[in-house]
Amino acid sequence: MFFPGTTLKYTQLLLNNLHRTSIKSSFKRKMHIKSIPMRWGTGDNYSYLLTDEPTGHSWIIDPAEPNEVLPELEPLAHIELKAIVNTHHHYDHSGGNSTFHKKYPSLPVIAGKDSPLVTKTPKSNETLKLGKNLKITALHTPCHTQDSICWYVEDSESGKKAVFTGDTLFTSGCGRFFEGTGEEMDIALNKVLASLPDDTVVYPGHEYTASNVKFSKSVMPNNNALAKLDQFTSQNEFTTGRFTIGDEKLFNPFMKLSDEAVVKATGVTSGIDSDVMDVLRKMKNNF
Repeated sequence: MFFPGTTLKYTQLLLNNLHRTSIKSSFKRKMHIKSIPMRWGTGDNYSYLLTDEPTGHSWIIDPAEPNEVLPELEPLAHIELKAIVNTHHHYDHSGGNSTFHKKYPSLPVIAGKDSPLVTKTPKSNETLKLGKNLKITALHTPCHTQDSICWYVEDSESGKKAVFTGDTLFTSGCGRFFEGTGEEMDIALNKVLASLPDDTVVYPGHEYTASNVKFSKSVMPNNNALAKLDQFTSQNEFTTGRFTIGDEKLFNPFMKLSDEAVVKATGVTSGIDSDVMDVLRKMKNNF
């Protein structure tokens, strides 16, 4: 290769610099997230393995089905589990705590106060460190359950950001209000999670995107971002980790409570977002 307008010696210097740059880039290590499907075809759950690549230090998040999760972990010789983590106490997220605790008795169980065998419940906005580069913030988001925690991860090396949202935020949807109110879900989605950087990648607790899209289209039939999501979902069985907080603000009706189409669909005239949230969730429950 020769760069026109340069001497051969200078070209060699350019190539050497490019080589050094490519080596540096190839060895730039960042967080790795492995999604592990569980109960597929019945509950369509996800467990996640979050790893700080330089150290291999890892969290296993919501490993509810050990018989499906452990075979995915055993071949990974480079990882070192540092914690068992839950987004909330429902069995399809925390049901594996006992098995994992028996296998890894020295590991803490980091979760809300109602999870089985919990040993640490961080305060809201408390930060934890994983490995060399990962800072994890506990975001308390009570509603689906009162102990719901979303885990926001920042990688200091790559600048990448992710959030594990359990059953609080789904792609183009949200969880049922089993232990909370529309006001609490409005705060969880539109104050807490919406305040995260728009490029934060979302990792929900279930693969509900296809059914969520059908409902969202009934509420926002002319939403272009939703039409693109519909096309993507029709071609992809797994959608976790493919969309961001910024995307949710465009195609998730539960994060667009003041949108004209959403307000019209709910028939709410009070002008209060939490009222819209309440009606919208009831509509989804009956859809």
